[in-house]
Amino acid sequence: MTDDILDRLTRLHPKLIDLGLERTERLLLALGSPHRKLPPVVHVAGTNGKGSLVAYLRAMAEAAGYRVHVYTSPHLVRFNERIRVAGELIDDDTLEDILTACEQANEGRPITFFEITTAAAFLAFSEVPADLAVIEVGLGGRLDTTNVVDPVLSAITPIGYDHTGFLGDTLEGIAAEKAGILKRAVPAVIGRQREAGARVIAETAAELAVPLFRMGREWLVTPTPAGFRYDSDLVSLDLPAPALVGAHQLDNAATAVACVERLRAANFTIDDDAIRRGLSSVEWPARLQRLTCGPLVDALPPASELWLDGGHNEDCGLVLARQASTWAGEPGALPLYLIFGMLTTKDASGFLRPLARHARAARAVPIVGHAAYTPQEACAKAAEVGLDCLPTNDIGAALEDLLATQPAPMRILICGSLYLAGEVLVRNG
Repeated sequence: MTDDILDRLTRLHPKLIDLGLERTERLLLALGSPHRKLPPVVHVAGTNGKGSLVAYLRAMAEAAGYRVHVYTSPHLVRFNERIRVAGELIDDDTLEDILTACEQANEGRPITFFEITTAAAFLAFSEVPADLAVIEVGLGGRLDTTNVVDPVLSAITPIGYDHTGFLGDTLEGIAAEKAGILKRAVPAVIGRQREAGARVIAETAAELAVPLFRMGREWLVTPTPAGFRYDSDLVSLDLPAPALVGAHQLDNAATAVACVERLRAANFTIDDDAIRRGLSSVEWPARLQRLTCGPLVDALPPASELWLDGGHNEDCGLVLARQASTWAGEPGALPLYLIFGMLTTKDASGFLRPLARHARAARAVPIVGHAAYTPQEACAKAAEVGLDCLPTNDIGAALEDLLATQPAPMRILICGSLYLAGEVLVRNG
């Protein structure tokens, strides 16, 4: 039944994406303005690292005993993943009820899928008590559906080139859209930024009297042998390495610590021990996730590894390349092979370019049900950056071909799309 409703909601607007707030505001008003009935909100924008920051912040707050609503997108396997109500994924019956309420209140008027499902999330949150809500921007910021909330804290993770068809093709323009979540006099935590993006954020903040709490300015993160050190004017903490893999996760984790420091100023009690326990317990699938069991893993030769990442832009390619370089420096390093698929709205060559020199070869796969490069088109993009690539029909065929033609053991990284990552998780059980 829920799937039937979700399917109907996809047909209420001719476009998948149509940025603007008018339709959302109209529906929320019809629903009784549930977005005005939320607990204190942290609103998170950025190009890369948004989801990881949300996951860290939730883990730290929950370790301190707080009940946390969380809204993220897209989902990997089930729509329910997008809406976490007071710490638990929304159950099917509740999801059906709130989607039905939103569908009825909308009365068949044009509205995008993301807009009406975001309203549904706010409705679900408004009906269950919680201490904190962490809301991830869907796309951009200024005109994103989520930008109807009144946060106690804003956060902007690193800004790069993505969704250029909607946000523009200059870093300054993209940063201006992301900075559109800043609210007058509401503090903002800012992750690592390129100079152009940092300048735009600072200019927007100055216009709105927003106190900025910026990486490299008001707070610092320094890698240590055991993890990282976080320093600000008020706090110095030696912290363990986060449970999520990759050097970039130190930045994401430290940004979450910076958010906690601002929340403490807003009378939240999240102590140092809760920060440490959150870092150790955090989970965020398909972000440099090693798959350790399941049928796909079972098919690999002994000592081989299978990794999964949903990154899909040039900055994500750079992050994966840094991890590949780290792997290559390990004793007895395994040769790296890629299996990838990408949407046609993404810069496939830009994503693959940093990875090309680290991978022995690649196999391209389709992404069923989405506007994606065909395997042949994806291989042409790989060839542009010097990566040997062959087209295959699906994940299973790609794995079989690599196992049949390449020496074992090996390390295989499946990457290029969160939609592909979801398909892999389903297939792996």
